[in-house]
Amino acid sequence: MRWVKCGLVFDVAKAGIPWMRSHAQSPVADHASGDQYRVYFASRSTDQVSRIGWAAVELGEAVRLLDVGASPLLQPGGIGTFDEHGVFPSCLVNMPDRKRLYYVGWNRGARVPLFYSSIGLAESMDDGRTWQKWSPAPIMSRSRHDPCLVTSPHVLWHEGRYRMTYVSGVRWVESGETLKSRYHIKYAESDDGLDWNRDGTVAIDFADASETNVARSAVVAHGNRLRMWFCYVRDDMPYRIGYAESSDYIAWRRDDAAAGIDVSGSGWDSEMICYPNVVVHKGRAYLFYNGNRYGSDGFGIAAAELP
Repeated sequence: MRWVKCGLVFDVAKAGIPWMRSHAQSPVADHASGDQYRVYFASRSTDQVSRIGWAAVELGEAVRLLDVGASPLLQPGGIGTFDEHGVFPSCLVNMPDRKRLYYVGWNRGARVPLFYSSIGLAESMDDGRTWQKWSPAPIMSRSRHDPCLVTSPHVLWHEGRYRMTYVSGVRWVESGETLKSRYHIKYAESDDGLDWNRDGTVAIDFADASETNVARSAVVAHGNRLRMWFCYVRDDMPYRIGYAESSDYIAWRRDDAAAGIDVSGSGWDSEMICYPNVVVHKGRAYLFYNGNRYGSDGFGIAAAELP
């Protein structure tokens, strides 16, 4: 499949909302009605603290921005909590009586750029208009399988249980006068979406020694295949979007050449493309993603026919 880019659909600078000084990071699209979707994202203040906001978009032949929320939907936590320094949306699960938003909370480390992140949960009982944190503590944090951090979960109800692919931080390494992170994608599962079982199973590993980070996954069940888009970094290359397929959620066959999208020749996504989120609407796939500087300009959308 080949993605056709629809451009920078949400431009933070044009929105003119005071608390959104930069970024519309890690977009999460949720169907509202008809061709309309609500897209949750993280925007940063001048002190680089992230909050979760939203924008409404219309999908179809002409993809367009409809509205932008003026106030944050989810705020950072209190002093000492896992999300004190910012929150990022990661994925959304629609249940019969509520919506669940799995989000990322982070804390600054003692040495820049060191940071810690964990997975939190917020719920909405009014169709996404307001959100309440399920707990002031994370539902999933560091473990013996994930010694440095956990972040960017994607949760899908599949074959009788909740399945999660998530980013697992395995180490930090000295690189000159700074630190570099190393993380890849692991697998967890749950009966209720709250208590998660993990045993260190790796879903997407480092392709080779030059690959340093394998990040945010987006999984779609289509036909008899599970399709995953994710992003990855190598020593000599900023984020690109990769692709993998599976039949059982455990073993994934990686084929980055089949991702169907790359950086543009110029503009907002000419240096990197990252943090994919994929929805299927009226038989077409739509990819929500970020570009240069981890989404500092906003988020874009691309469309493709599903073979």
